[in-house]
Amino acid sequence: MFEESAHGGERSSGPRSSSDRRAGSSASRPVLTDGGTDEGVVRRDRFSGGPARSFLSSLAADERIFQADLAVDRAHTVMLAEQGIVDDDVASEILTALDAIEVDGHGSLPDGEDVHEAIETAVIERVGPDGGKMHTARSRNDEVAACIRYRLREDVLAAIETTLALRESLVDVAEDGRETIMPGYTHLQPAQPTTVAHWALAYEGAVRRDTERLLEAYARINQSPLGGAAFAGTTFDIDRERTADLLGFDSVVENSMDASSSRDFLLETVQALSTHATTLSGLAEDVIIFANRGFVELSDDYSSTSSIMPQKKNPDTLELVRAVAGDAAGGVQGLTTTLKGLPRAYNRDLQRATTHAWETVDAVTEASEVAAGAVATADWNEGTLAAEAGAGFSTATGVADLLAANGLPFRTAHELVAIAAENGADEDALEAASQEVLGESLEAYVDPDAVADALDPAESVASRDSQGGPAPEAVDDQLEPAREALAADDDAHAELTAALEAAHEALRSEVNGYV
Repeated sequence: MFEESAHGGERSSGPRSSSDRRAGSSASRPVLTDGGTDEGVVRRDRFSGGPARSFLSSLAADERIFQADLAVDRAHTVMLAEQGIVDDDVASEILTALDAIEVDGHGSLPDGEDVHEAIETAVIERVGPDGGKMHTARSRNDEVAACIRYRLREDVLAAIETTLALRESLVDVAEDGRETIMPGYTHLQPAQPTTVAHWALAYEGAVRRDTERLLEAYARINQSPLGGAAFAGTTFDIDRERTADLLGFDSVVENSMDASSSRDFLLETVQALSTHATTLSGLAEDVIIFANRGFVELSDDYSSTSSIMPQKKNPDTLELVRAVAGDAAGGVQGLTTTLKGLPRAYNRDLQRATTHAWETVDAVTEASEVAAGAVATADWNEGTLAAEAGAGFSTATGVADLLAANGLPFRTAHELVAIAAENGADEDALEAASQEVLGESLEAYVDPDAVADALDPAESVASRDSQGGPAPEAVDDQLEPAREALAADDDAHAELTAALEAAHEALRSEVNGYV
C-alpha cells in the first residue's frame, strides 16, 4: 500500500514480504550506489524531477528540525528492535549511521525533498538497503508531526523563560518603586496619581497570565503522534508508548488520524505568543511615552541615537518590541487561514503552516528578552514623576470620594468637583463650586485639612489601600503572591527542562546499547 508522505507524494509502507524487508524494498525504490544518484529514496522515476522539485522542497527550512528528526529516528529504530520488527544488528547499523550523520551536520545531507528523506537517503548510503528498514511502520506524516512537536517544546520553554525574566524585572521595579509617585492616565490624559510599583505590577499580572498560557500550550504540544503512520495506523506490532517515553513526551495523541494531521497545537502556541506580544507592545508603548516625557531613561544598551542629531536618545529597541505584536498577529492569521479548510488527514499545505510558528516564536521570544532587559536597566526620574503626579487636577476623584464619605451623594460631589476643575482646579475653585452647587461652604461637609490631604498626590495614593490598589501597603500584599507565582512557574519550567534532558540522556543510553 502507499501513503501520503509528510511533504507530499507517495511512499511505500505497511507490511512487506520477508524478502522485501531484507532488501529494503529495493524493487520499488532506487538504492544509492557509492556514486549517488539524483533520485532520493522516496521518489520513483516519474516523480524524481521537474520544475516543481525546488518548490516542493523544504530541506533548507528543515534545518531547524534536523536534530529532532535524528532523535525521532533513533527512538523509532530502538522501538522496532525491541519489538523484533528489525534485527538488533540492523538497528545497530542504522543507529551508527545516524550518529555519523549528526556529526557531519545538516549541511552534508544529500539533496532531498525534506530533511526526513535526506537523512534516510544518507542512512542508506552508509548502510545499504537495510537502512530503509528505519522507516518501517511509520510515515513521514507522523514523523514530521513528531519532529515539529519535539523542537517546538524547546522553543516554547525558551519563550517561557523570557516571560519569567520579564516578570522578575517587573517585580524588582515594583519593590523599588513602592513609594515612587507617578501620574496615572486614562485615554492618555492625567487621571489619578499612582506609583511606579502599581504600574509595574499591572504588567506583571498580564505577563503572568502569558506564562500560564504558554505552559498550558506546552502540555498539549508534549504529546507524541509517532505511530499514527500516514493516518490509519499500521499493521506492525509497534509500541507507541515506548517511543513517546524515549522522546520525553508525556503521552500519545490517541487517534492515528488526529496524530498525523492535526496542527491545533501550533495554532494554540502562536495565539499564546501573540497574546504575549500584545502585552509586550503595551509595555513598550508606555515606556516610550514615559521616556518622551522625561519620566524614565532607558539604558544606552536599549537605545540608539540619530544619524544626524547626536543629542538624541531614541527608544528604538522598544519600538521594535512594539512592532513584533503585528508580526505575531500576522502569524496567527496566516496559520489560521492555512488550517481553516483542510480536510483530514494530511495535506501539503501543512508544510507552509509550520513556518508561521517558527517565525512567531523566534520574534516574540527575542522581543520578550529585550523588554525584560530594558525594564531591568531603566532609571525612573522620581522628581519629574512627583511633579507631574498631580497634573490635570488628577486628585479630583479623591476630593469627590471625600465628600461622598461625609454624606454627600457621589453624583453631587462629582458635579461639584467638575465645576472646580473648570475654574482653577484648586482649593479656592472647590470653595466656589461648593457655594454654587450646595449653597454653603465646603467646611460644612469636610475638614479643610482633609481636603488639602486629598489634593496631595502622595496622600491620595496612600488613601487608595483597597485590594490591588497603589498604596504601599496594598502593593506589599500584591508583591508576595507575585513572587510566589514567579517561583512556582520557575520551578515548573525547570522541571519541564529537566524532563527533556533526562529523556535525551535515556535515549542516548538506549542507542549506546546498540552502537
